[in-house]
Amino acid sequence: MKREKLKITARCPIKTTTDLIGGKWKLLILFQLALEPLRPSQLKRLIPDISEKMLIQELKALTDSNLVIRKNFGEIPPRVEYELTSVGHKIMPLIDEMKNFATEYENELFNS
Repeated sequence: MKREKLKITARCPIKTTTDLIGGKWKLLILFQLALEPLRPSQLKRLIPDISEKMLIQELKALTDSNLVIRKNFGEIPPRVEYELTSVGHKIMPLIDEMKNFATEYENELFNS
């Protein structure tokens, strides 16, 4: 595959992508939401190392960037779920490739 030089600007596609999904937790949250909508408590169980405060912050950032939608059911007690938007689903091939890279990397590193 031929690559072209990429001028790094405010509109650089790589910078845009890392701004949207960069950080320690966003990719893990998106990965967990890929199959079904989840409540914050379910996400916390699936990603046990994240603090509740950080989970809420990251969900807000993902919602603000239109990768995730927050559904409030208007019930008492409150029930809220998060799910991927159509734009959020478009990130899944990238996450799958990242998983493939990590697997290959670990295989080469530890089986050489």
